[in-house]
Amino acid sequence: MSDVPPGVVIDTNVVLDWLVFADPSSQAFGHAVHEQRVRWLVCPMVMAEIGHVLARPLPERWEAARKQALTLDWASSTVRCPDPPPAPGAALVCTDLDDQKFIDLAIDQGARWLLTRDRALLALRGAAARLGVSIVMPLHWRGVAGAAAAPD
Repeated sequence: MSDVPPGVVIDTNVVLDWLVFADPSSQAFGHAVHEQRVRWLVCPMVMAEIGHVLARPLPERWEAARKQALTLDWASSTVRCPDPPPAPGAALVCTDLDDQKFIDLAIDQGARWLLTRDRALLALRGAAARLGVSIVMPLHWRGVAGAAAAPD
């Protein structure tokens, strides 16, 4: 049994839900990231997108949280990976090309989970599961105690 925590890829909107909007459905995996029970896998393409989105001002009620997210110690919170090659198989082509990087990264790095609310990524659940990646909404993420993610 490996001592390396399982990997998780988190799409940008879920990152915002967690770090900026404090969505209750995002807190379980947020704690797991902070406690290093999972490895939050990122690549330059993913970091660029997160940075671009976090740079946009938000309504005042979320500005403090957005600015705090910008100051996050990304190096200690994430595992940096190279940009991935395209995932194998036509079934893993995301209909939203902007989201392709998330599935490619998850497959390339052997992530256990890809956390998303995006319908285009959720549509790839079956094909991704055959490659060992559970695509799941944050609300249904069951953590690292060996429990599988529940279907939506």
